[in-house]
Amino acid sequence: MWRIEKVNAFIKKELGSIILKEVDIFPDILLTITRVESSSNLIEAKVYLSILPEEKTEEVINLLKRKIYFIQQMLNKKLQIRPVPKIIFVKESRTAEASRIEELLREIDKEKEM
Repeated sequence: MWRIEKVNAFIKKELGSIILKEVDIFPDILLTITRVESSSNLIEAKVYLSILPEEKTEEVINLLKRKIYFIQQMLNKKLQIRPVPKIIFVKESRTAEASRIEELLREIDKEKEM
């Protein structure tokens, strides 16, 4: 089990570096890799992305999907394991949910103050 966690952490670190250095993300966009979940057999790895502003999420994910072959090749060179997990980019929904919960809590606080 800890091997998969180690692989996930390594993929997260290396993908962050690859995307930062090699992929032209628009300058007004904040992209964060929130987590990586590899399958138990290491065939695939879902990479969860949080993108701000949220309106640009689909655009950025589509850009990354178009460059997936290049990104995958760069990752394959850095990983010393076989098989190298196939990368799948996924929109992070937990961040939006947490943001919505915080907003609701602020509204409740405002109502209590009145």
